[in-house]
Amino acid sequence: VVGSCTDHAMMGRGDRRSVIFFLMLHFVLVQNQQGKARLAKYYVRYDDAEKKQLLGEVYRIVAQRNQRSQSNFVEFRHGTKIVYQRYAGLYFSVCVDMHDNELMYLEAIHLFVEILNAYFTNVCERDLVLHFYKVYAVLDEVFLAGVVADTSAAQVLQRLELLDRLG
Repeated sequence: VVGSCTDHAMMGRGDRRSVIFFLMLHFVLVQNQQGKARLAKYYVRYDDAEKKQLLGEVYRIVAQRNQRSQSNFVEFRHGTKIVYQRYAGLYFSVCVDMHDNELMYLEAIHLFVEILNAYFTNVCERDLVLHFYKVYAVLDEVFLAGVVADTSAAQVLQRLELLDRLG
């Protein structure tokens, strides 16, 4: 049974009960230090003008934060928050519901970067630009339809290797 944080479903047999939370991303962004989007994937419908506005807003929020004294979680708009991490000159940001687990998403961002680093052998911004289709394939292996799909870097890398052999 699947539910959301605000509306979760329970099922049980006798005294045993289990709850499965359905945590969903609104979008994933990777931006460089100038605010230019290197990857943008939206799991909620936005029109083009709103997407452009989101890119600017998220960049302004994460770029001005002090990495040493401020957390990697920022309240955003309409009951959402931005969870982000800076790696080298890139900001990896996800937008999630206000009540979702920030640390889980921070770990998912780290996993995504770890997989990119292994797949491209020390990934850099140029890899994201030149091999964008591969980057989106990696993203889809980690986040499927706005949900964290796999948390095993080894399994994801195996599937990506298989895709490379097919194509």
